[in-house]
Amino acid sequence: MKELQRILSFMRRAADDYHMIEPGDRIAVGVSGGKDSLTLLTGLAALRRFYPVPFSLCAIAVNMGFAGADYSPLYAYCEQLQVPLRVVDTDIANIIFNIRKESNPCSLCAKMRRGVLHGAAVEAGANRVALGHHFDDAVETFLLNLFYEGRLGAFSPVTYLSNRKIHLIRPLIYAQEKDVRYFVSHADLPVLPSLCPEDRNTERERIKRLLHTLETENKGLRHRIFHAICKAELDGYRPAGRLPL
Repeated sequence: MKELQRILSFMRRAADDYHMIEPGDRIAVGVSGGKDSLTLLTGLAALRRFYPVPFSLCAIAVNMGFAGADYSPLYAYCEQLQVPLRVVDTDIANIIFNIRKESNPCSLCAKMRRGVLHGAAVEAGANRVALGHHFDDAVETFLLNLFYEGRLGAFSPVTYLSNRKIHLIRPLIYAQEKDVRYFVSHADLPVLPSLCPEDRNTERERIKRLLHTLETENKGLRHRIFHAICKAELDGYRPAGRLPL
């Protein structure tokens, strides 16, 4: 499948450039059921078959507690990939929206989800957690930090969490969102609908729309921002060669 091969080329290059995978690693893939995490899971399951560094996989989904959540398609897909899946039930949605009534819930939600994911990964015997952040996410995060926090920075390709003794890796950092969307449109993935009431009403979504507007008049803007991040070696990024448009 040529669409998957393109995703795999990005993933392998990122894994090689940043030494994301070491022999014998057990990688827990954070799976939300969205297009990015399912693309990551599919790619790592395929990479596992031919990558020269042997590693094993498991998948972890954090059930936020929204009414109507159904993970049965995800269980079936993980069984097809021969990747064990654990769904961790939580009360995060109730805590954020009903108990605390957060006016700006995204930050606390992300923090709580990360804590659950990291803990479940350790319990599963994983020493690495793979997250589905891609090229566009890196650029958007850079602008979010600049606009809303007044600082230069983005998430790192590889992060070590000393308190958990695990590494976070982001194998999709060279893949653009359009590559992910193209792959998903040609693959039979069980993409789950977002049940969050704040979906598409976030600061990140506003930055995404702004970038889209700016790029219509400044072709290649995302690439220039990403290369600036790499050239400045912000948060562990390294100067990279030209990335495909």
